[in-house]
Amino acid sequence: MRRRIFLSGIALLLGASGAVAQTRAVPPPASSLIDLNNASRDDLMTLDGIGEVRADAIIRARPFKAKTELVERRLIPEALYEKIADKVMARPPPAAPAPARPPQKRT
Repeated sequence: MRRRIFLSGIALLLGASGAVAQTRAVPPPASSLIDLNNASRDDLMTLDGIGEVRADAIIRARPFKAKTELVERRLIPEALYEKIADKVMARPPPAAPAPARPPQKRT
């Protein structure tokens, strides 16, 4: 009887630790990431350490090619970037269409 209880306890511990490890390893889906190039001021302010001033600075500095530009352009310190890096992304802005050429006159 004691052996059965002991083995059940071990099985529960092993099962629980495996479930915890699996939930930590899964990155957030891309749809839940905040896009630095399109996010509103309020969306940016939901990030830890990003207040009104930093949110406005991020908006003024757009567009971003990569999220690492937050540190490279000195918008936020590296310690703060490490806290929010897994919550943001920088989707490149769509390419601007080529300007239309005026029709050439034949002479």
